[in-house]
Amino acid sequence: MVAQINGSVVKAFEILKLFNADRTVIAAADVMAELGVNAVTAHRFLKTLEHVGALIAVERGRYRLGFLFAGLAERLLDGGSLAGLLQPALNALTDRLGEASMATLFRSDKVVCIARAVPDRPVLVDIRVGSELEAWCTAHGKLWLAHLPDKELDAYFKRVEPKTFTGATIIGEDALRAELVKVRRDGFAENRGEREDTLHAVAVPLFSGSGRMISGVSVFGPAARLSGAGAGKALAQLKATAENLRSSLAAEPQR
Repeated sequence: MVAQINGSVVKAFEILKLFNADRTVIAAADVMAELGVNAVTAHRFLKTLEHVGALIAVERGRYRLGFLFAGLAERLLDGGSLAGLLQPALNALTDRLGEASMATLFRSDKVVCIARAVPDRPVLVDIRVGSELEAWCTAHGKLWLAHLPDKELDAYFKRVEPKTFTGATIIGEDALRAELVKVRRDGFAENRGEREDTLHAVAVPLFSGSGRMISGVSVFGPAARLSGAGAGKALAQLKATAENLRSSLAAEPQR
């Protein structure tokens, strides 16, 4: 049976995808030029999107995104929808590697677990959905700090005073900033026994189509298994998982 695709809905989303960081306002001329529709059709779509709250007119014939999408984003990130999207990927990751995995958000200076998967064998640390972890001494935390805007990172260091958990914990601001530069450059973060002596974790960021970090995904387990070649294998699987998730979240509709 052929899927019944509504062309008008597809076209509406094509219009919404014209917005990006460099183009925050569009007009009928933009729709006509890039989507190949006539003036009447372009105006009709824009007025309809304005009517449902997807667009807001900033001046005659020129529109920006409406607050409808801010609300939808909150539902995705805070209502469990993101966790639901990530859970199957975590399950598959844990099945392949035999190690625990988790996904996080960043709230109030701490990392919050929103989804996890555990292997059949015992785990060293029982991190549950809703658990909060310090940022400076965890792989996930380093990811989130590394991708904060400079002003927000400066504010974080003014608010938070890192404390030592193990002999490997990095607590000096200069040393932590150097670690975050490395995380941004390498595209992943590690926890090398910095919160629990025997625990090692590797984490990668998950980006939206616009390049904003929306979650972190990690694998964690005993340092004996997740160091050296074990860490390299986990990192390769994590990168592939993050790329597949990014592609799925930003998938183009079929015409």
